[in-house]
Amino acid sequence: MKLLRTIILFLTINLGYSISAQTVYTTKTGEKYHQSNCRYLKYSKKEISLEKAKSLGYQACKTCKPTADNTKVRSKPTALKSTPEDTPTSSKKVTATQCTGKTKAGERCKRKTKNTNGRCYQH
Repeated sequence: MKLLRTIILFLTINLGYSISAQTVYTTKTGEKYHQSNCRYLKYSKKEISLEKAKSLGYQACKTCKPTADNTKVRSKPTALKSTPEDTPTSSKKVTATQCTGKTKAGERCKRKTKNTNGRCYQH
């Protein structure tokens, strides 16, 4: 009977620990911790406990928002209505520029782009 109580106590402690220890993921070079389905874990994924990640100085990813219960909790913004004083007085117009990418022949691409990185859809 004492052996049975010891086994039950041992299982209770182990199960309780595994439930409370949440698993999060980090990248090789990143400073954030993520959920398993986060897009930033595409190339590297290292499993770590939440407590250890926090103790090592990792911060929560703002994209996948790993919370204590590992669910996505998104709160509604309180004040998103813009007032006339919040809107900028001058608006920037985006103009198309020549792509900065190189072709296979080594020449500069002749396409135009409005992307901020200066490259067209092919580069």
